Amino acid sequence: MSDMTSDMMETTQSGEAPRESVRRKTSVEFTVYFAIIFVATLPLATLTWAMHAIKSRSFTDKGPMARAWAQATIITPMIFSAY
Repeated sequence: MSDMTSDMMETTQSGEAPRESVRRKTSVEFTVYFAIIFVATLPLATLTWAMHAIKSRSFTDKGPMARAWAQATIITPMIFSAY
């Protein structure tokens, strides 16, 4: 016999399941950290982009802004997951 109570869905008075927001609420603190990290990674991202562009003689890769943005989106959640 299986335990049927472990996966029971909560329902509202109308009988519908409550809709939870999956969208993450961005806090002011997260935005500030993101901006600081973005600005800090921008010079290095520009340098690595320029070196890669000179070496490959192609400007088709992601630019320095996209590289810095990608680094900030990786680093900032790591900081907040440590809490």
